[in-house]
Amino acid sequence: MQSESGFLAYVLAQLKRSVELGGFPEDFYAMISRPKRILHVYIPVKMDSGRIEVFEGYRVQHNDALGPFKGGIRFHPEVT
Repeated sequence: MQSESGFLAYVLAQLKRSVELGGFPEDFYAMISRPKRILHVYIPVKMDSGRIEVFEGYRVQHNDALGPFKGGIRFHPEVT
């Protein structure tokens, strides 16, 4: 099994090859190979047992060319 960094290197190599095969300019790869913004948070939650457990969360935003970013979790009173 590949390490996380090995997997990332593999994906970036495939992306670079795709950009070259697609005839896109070199600076296009530089633009799409990195996200525009990363939000990294830790959320402490008190469990039913009284123990505190910390959960890690990420929000990665890549391209807002078509308008504001959308997605994520939505809450509604009628959804369980």
